[in-house]
Amino acid sequence: MGFPVLRTTDRLFEGIADTEHPQGVAALVVPREVTLEELVGKKREEEKSKSGDVNEVRVEDAASPEPLVGQGKLKLPPPKEKKATEIAAKKCAPLLVVLAGVQDPGNVGTILRTAAAFGATGAVTAATGQSGTASPFAPKSLRASAGAALHLPVVTGMALGILLTQLKVMGIRTVASCVHQEGIGMMAPWEVAWCEPIALLVGNEGAGLPEEVVHAADGRIHIPMATNVESLNAGAAAAVVLYEAYRQRRKVSGG
Repeated sequence: MGFPVLRTTDRLFEGIADTEHPQGVAALVVPREVTLEELVGKKREEEKSKSGDVNEVRVEDAASPEPLVGQGKLKLPPPKEKKATEIAAKKCAPLLVVLAGVQDPGNVGTILRTAAAFGATGAVTAATGQSGTASPFAPKSLRASAGAALHLPVVTGMALGILLTQLKVMGIRTVASCVHQEGIGMMAPWEVAWCEPIALLVGNEGAGLPEEVVHAADGRIHIPMATNVESLNAGAAAAVVLYEAYRQRRKVSGG
């Protein structure tokens, strides 16, 4: 296929490889770049709109085609700015996972792998004022993601404040994951209507999300537990929440 191939000695190769016992083959690649607009499908929708190949429906119909009355689902409050119509490419709206200050590359890779397995639209990594987020393309992250970081669309390096503002403008509602159960408006994972346009915010392993981010979010979520364990691992908590999102979205889409 025309790729340039360089051959070297075993000793030199071991010096540039990440693993202790490399298998003798390495590749230098540039990860694909994705924008937030592409992640939520805005660019694709605009192209369809120009070509005339669109189906316009109310955003409520696109996000939740079947009413969730009597199922204990709590609708998140509507964003301040919301268009009357949107173009629906799927029955369920975008589902994003925002990693805000997740420092462990193993957790980053695990969350991306889980997000891909349970049908998330994509992921965003962002730094908080307290900590940064490990690169999804770091060797340990890639191993933990089992390659998911290479095919799940990921936007990297966004400032958290700018990201939250853009999500609000796009009509994507934010749900902050919280360690403590106390607080007004705290919901369990099954009390959220996950077929609406939603971004799940996952915070730092020790400190969680910054307090101002939690208060600014459209909703707050907590996983009820049977024991007095203080909290779950960030990757395990994300898996519990994303599976509930998958369960609801699969049911609505007729799976």
